Amino acid sequence: QVQLVESGGGLVQAGGSLGLSCAASGIIFSPSTMGWYRQAPGKQRDLVATITSGFSPNYADSVKGRFTISRDNAKNTVYLQMNSLKPEDTAVYYCNIIYRGMNYWGKGTLVTVSS
Repeated sequence: QVQLVESGGGLVQAGGSLGLSCAASGIIFSPSTMGWYRQAPGKQRDLVATITSGFSPNYADSVKGRFTISRDNAKNTVYLQMNSLKPEDTAVYYCNIIYRGMNYWGKGTLVTVSS
């Protein structure tokens, strides 16, 4: 059974930094794509960043230059380093992997950025 466990959310002031991590278990091979999505209150879930098994990243325009995604294939873990955080970054952040053609989601971790 594939499981994703996120950690690292919390409360931070605007301009601050926060790091998220997500460890995948129950898998044999490295996921083809790992990433992060977020959902603010009353809004749809949107892409934040993804990274392929070949370490090619993709970012939403709103986070380019501020967020960095990385992964450790040996640990089946994906990370998101968030710098220069803004109040509009406040959301529940969800980890996502594509594994053997199927999407798997974590339960989400709340990030709150105060102004």
